[in-house]
Amino acid sequence: MEHFDVAVVGARAGGAAAAMLLARQGLRVLLVDRDRYGADTLSTHALMRGGVLLLSRWGLLDRIVAAGTPPVRQTRFHYDTETAIVSIKPRLGVEALYAPRRSLLDAVLVDAARAAGAEVRFGVTVTGLLRDDSGRVAGVLGRDREGASVTVRARLTVGADGRRSTVARAAGARTLRTGTGAGAVVYGYWTGLETSGYEWFYRPGHTAGMIPTNDGQVCVFAGMPAAVFAAGAGGDGVGGRVNGKANGGRMSSGRAGGGLHGRYHRMLADATNGAGGRLAAAEPPRRLRTWVGRPGFIREAQGPGWALVGDAGSFVDPLSSHGITDALRDAEWLALAVASAGEPGSVPGAFAAGRDRVMGPIHDAADRIAAYDWDMPRVRRHLMELNSAMSAEVESIGATGAG
Repeated sequence: MEHFDVAVVGARAGGAAAAMLLARQGLRVLLVDRDRYGADTLSTHALMRGGVLLLSRWGLLDRIVAAGTPPVRQTRFHYDTETAIVSIKPRLGVEALYAPRRSLLDAVLVDAARAAGAEVRFGVTVTGLLRDDSGRVAGVLGRDREGASVTVRARLTVGADGRRSTVARAAGARTLRTGTGAGAVVYGYWTGLETSGYEWFYRPGHTAGMIPTNDGQVCVFAGMPAAVFAAGAGGDGVGGRVNGKANGGRMSSGRAGGGLHGRYHRMLADATNGAGGRLAAAEPPRRLRTWVGRPGFIREAQGPGWALVGDAGSFVDPLSSHGITDALRDAEWLALAVASAGEPGSVPGAFAAGRDRVMGPIHDAADRIAAYDWDMPRVRRHLMELNSAMSAEVESIGATGAG
């Protein structure tokens, strides 16, 4: 049996960042993930100001920029036939936003965790939690790729293992809030598509987004209510089941020529009206990924011997483009809480209180947008509410620092 100060389950943005920050405090940290190093994952890629601020504070933003991630200096909101342009003004040291591919961002964070002294193991699937005689979480149980058992004792176990978190389930984390809105999203990477920053499109019952990322590509998504998307399965073979497998909010792929591609282009046409001919002039993706979503939620953030970060603790619809920033913020605030306690086995309640304070308004605004129950004036109001909530979050992040 191995012993660590902290065991972090999930080596994506939130988990790798938490492992890095805790290891920088001199703690013995183990970071495990069932996938492989540098693997891709479902993502909108877009970092909001809070996420960029944190990467800069931790000394990692330069690596994202050096990898050719294009700076985003403005956002365009397309409301049916009207367009509003918002410039990204320098604030708190952030001069631009970025949307790195997850194979880049997650790898940079994992490398930083290793450099800080964390032990990193891929191919480890956590199946349950250890508990001491008092019932307190005391580590993790799992298996490696060869099927050998893995038993790790830790004073603190951090669940960063996504929306279907094994740690959250095994720890008995209660759901504090559940949304009602859920969208379906289909996306792919376009080449040669002209963009001037982030672009969001809103038309009744339809959304779309253009997000410039690495290698000259643009992530372009098209969205609609999840129930409407699933109900269309009989019309073109794509809906609640993708590639013959039930899609309960997981990433699925489709190759060119199938019904998914036809539906994707129809969804884009409905949302963007061709984007002024720009889509027709660009090279469309050969592969697509689909998310048939479920409502957002907020779970308990911590308990005796455990804590949750990122989607394991709170999930908002991808239309918010806020998931990565949420994960990085949670990692920062958890590390601050552990540092204030002086030992990892005791996480002050300030961690959960701070997260709940900022996540409540973000969750509610994102849920209203994901419900698609809006016309143009109402979606503008919802987006203003989301922007206000994110601005308050940035102020909170700017006032702290665990880098």
